[in-house]
Amino acid sequence: MPGRELQPYDVIKAKRDGAELAPAVIAAFLEGYLHGRVSEAQMAAFLMAVCFRGMSHRETVALTMAMVASGDTLDLSGIQGPTVDKHSTGGVGDKTSLVLVPLVASAGVRVAKLSGRTLGHTGGTLDKLEAIPGLRTTLSPDELVAQVNRIGCAIASQSARLVPADKRLYALRDQTATVDSVPLIASSVMSKKIAAGSSAIMLDVKVGSGAFMKTLSDARALGRTMVEIGRAAGRRTVAVLTRMDQPLGRAVGNALEVAEAVRTLRGEGPENLEELCLALGARMAVLGGVAETAAAARTILGQRIASGDALRRFAELVAAQGGDPGVVRDPGRLGRAPIVEAVPSAHDGVVEGVDAEMLGNAAILLGAGRTGEHGRIDPSAGLVLERKIGNPVRRGEPLATLHTSDRSRLERAAAMVTAAYRIGVGEFAPGPVVLETIG
Repeated sequence: MPGRELQPYDVIKAKRDGAELAPAVIAAFLEGYLHGRVSEAQMAAFLMAVCFRGMSHRETVALTMAMVASGDTLDLSGIQGPTVDKHSTGGVGDKTSLVLVPLVASAGVRVAKLSGRTLGHTGGTLDKLEAIPGLRTTLSPDELVAQVNRIGCAIASQSARLVPADKRLYALRDQTATVDSVPLIASSVMSKKIAAGSSAIMLDVKVGSGAFMKTLSDARALGRTMVEIGRAAGRRTVAVLTRMDQPLGRAVGNALEVAEAVRTLRGEGPENLEELCLALGARMAVLGGVAETAAAARTILGQRIASGDALRRFAELVAAQGGDPGVVRDPGRLGRAPIVEAVPSAHDGVVEGVDAEMLGNAAILLGAGRTGEHGRIDPSAGLVLERKIGNPVRRGEPLATLHTSDRSRLERAAAMVTAAYRIGVGEFAPGPVVLETIG
């Protein structure tokens, strides 16, 4: 209102009624929330208004940059050469970063990646890495920069001072059913990527039953919004929409996924995982100036796998962060769950589909994920898919193999796996891994 400072009530009402808020108003509202002048109830009302009314491009950029300004930013100017960051919106069995980061680093791309932990039914990169004995993911900014200069890559946890507004807002969104809003998701992801300091950003936006974005149209809207935010912040940004209608690869669970990542770096991994890593890696190589075209970049990356350079770079990353590099030579050193049991098919036929989210939740039940913020993870727990979309199966043959340390969890997990599979009688084939590229 003219003649007086805008109050929280006015901001909430304006957004509820569909008005576009000025960037300064959004910044002041968020700053007021962080310092107690805007209550939890008022911020919850604002988030719900955004869910119903959406945000313009200008508003979304303003919210993102206000979140960046809420804490520290990472200074990567000490890294020799341009840096490329990578983010996935999350999926089941998504161990892409474990393959992709050392792979592109072996080709000359500098990657200083800050990663997260398990969220819902999706696994977290840090939890997977910490299945490697001794490996630490907490690196100081100086350690991070020095490691990237030395070996080309690092994967670390983000500081609590990096975008603290996001942690508070996400907790409130989780409590108020305001998580699935494109501008709120986009500002959450991009505020952390911008604060992390890399000059270019490659976004892997998952689509399908195992992703947060279930439809292509929703994923496309999110990808476009994040690319627009990146450009507005002066970062070269590309979003790749990728299929997540079944787990990526065959392993779901931390140590199991590390072992599968090692096999992929050897050139022996599942076809869809290798294809995704080559497709995403090619775009990172172009962003990092290593190649002029994605086709040329794929050739380079294929050579790095064949020569063993990519696998050696992963061993260097593990050793640099205090882990046992012996797991790269022998993934059996990761440890094995004491209880391993197969889930048989009840029918003859061909796998026509799976519910990836249900399989992710089955892995969590077996011990592969947290059931609360401070819950404990069993690194050896999880499941391995023995049949995927398009595979024939006969009655009694295994659909998946369960790994756990707690026999009491087996029956429920097995029932979830059985329910997740759809067995048909025709011919079925998985679709392409990469659906489209934005930017």
